[in-house]
Amino acid sequence: MGSPRWFYSSSEKWVPWLAFVAIGTLIVGAVWGLAFAPVDFKQGNSYRIIFVHVPTSAVAMAGYMIMATAAAISLIWKMKLAQVVMKCCAPIGAGMTLISLISGSLWGKPTWGTYWIWDARLTSMLILFFLYLGVLALYEAFEDSESAFKAGAVLSLVGSVNIPIIYWSVEWWNSLHQPATIKFTEESTMHSDMLQPLLLMIAGFYCFYALLLLVYTRSEILFRERNTQWVKAIVAKKCNDNFTDKSLQS
Repeated sequence: MGSPRWFYSSSEKWVPWLAFVAIGTLIVGAVWGLAFAPVDFKQGNSYRIIFVHVPTSAVAMAGYMIMATAAAISLIWKMKLAQVVMKCCAPIGAGMTLISLISGSLWGKPTWGTYWIWDARLTSMLILFFLYLGVLALYEAFEDSESAFKAGAVLSLVGSVNIPIIYWSVEWWNSLHQPATIKFTEESTMHSDMLQPLLLMIAGFYCFYALLLLVYTRSEILFRERNTQWVKAIVAKKCNDNFTDKSLQS
């Protein structure tokens, strides 16, 4: 699994299946949650943004821990694939965090009467977004790729302290943000008719994140290994296949 060449060749068959599961789950979950889930007796239909806000928030935090784990593995064991994964996690995680912040602000307006407050949960999520951007900026700030990676890896590891702060912020401080709806040790406070499509959307966003990370990692591997014989062989094979297909069509 640590070999870029092995990972690229073996992961090719995962892409269509992962895409099918991700897209199918998101479509079913979105239709279920937006069209068939009951109206909340306090928030009305405005609560339905939860089907986007909660999954993207969860994936943004989990994605950062994946990035930090990949950074640690690469620093300790010098695995090139882990370095590639760490780099690819940053833009995807930043996008998920941005969607979480925007959807949370849109939900906050009808719920709290304002788009933004310097609440502990919101502020720590904003810090998470800046951490993702910081890793991306460090990759562009250094001409030497190895120095850029080490700087980004250090920031990834240091920034991982923010993840438990985000998760427990609503418990540690007085907050307008509601406590966790889904708990591992207690029964959920949501009705099952709302909880089931939410869980489906969370699963769909995780699959979608995995799909994006897989595709981006495969692309980054090809770019980094472009001068190796195995990549040249793949490119040559695809060119020959395209030429053969065009010849048959002619």
